[in-house]
Amino acid sequence: MNNTRPFFGEKVSLTNLMNLLLMILVLGTPGCVSPKSKTTSIFDGSTLDGWKSVSKENSKYWSVVDGVITGGDGLTKIPTNTYLHTIKSYEDFEFRALFRITGNHDVGLINSGIQYRSLIEGDKIIGYQADIGKGYWGDIYDEHRRAKLLGGNTITLKKTLIEDDWNSYVVRCKGNKHELYINDVKVNEYIEEDSEIPSKGVFGIQLHSGGNAKIEFKLITILPL
Repeated sequence: MNNTRPFFGEKVSLTNLMNLLLMILVLGTPGCVSPKSKTTSIFDGSTLDGWKSVSKENSKYWSVVDGVITGGDGLTKIPTNTYLHTIKSYEDFEFRALFRITGNHDVGLINSGIQYRSLIEGDKIIGYQADIGKGYWGDIYDEHRRAKLLGGNTITLKKTLIEDDWNSYVVRCKGNKHELYINDVKVNEYIEEDSEIPSKGVFGIQLHSGGNAKIEFKLITILPL
């Protein structure tokens, strides 16, 4: 069976069509924003400028491969949780990216997450995490602080999620309201009731220990709210 279809005069695989649709999701907006706001890329597509490994020792796990931020190689077992984070901090925002997580689930845990409004203390990152991985999709976790805050709703997401291929993630924070979207499906909404929890911090990408996970991110943008 031929799995290509004509698109603008070219033959494009169904996989490439799916990736095109995901790019459209990244450029779209699930919520209302100010027309004066401006979307900014926080990954230049070729270097890790503006990003830093939380632990210098674990910087070896992070690289840019073919224009994609890559954590792990999908072959090596990850001995400890490791994180790559932005140097700059953010408060109210809409974070968008395409991501792909792969690895052998028989070897160990294949898991990642997007840290946001997080603080760096020594070799530790503390803050919210939008979870990624089988059994954890769309969960909100408070890394190194309060553990799991709220499980994600994946009933509708299951119709569009391709677990080992590219998917889109949106993290939207305005004041104490947090919203998570995967493939433009709302999977979580959380209201922070503790006024002592910082509302400004860095973004980060987690590579979880225990398995041979490989996490990839591209088209990473921020829209100030």
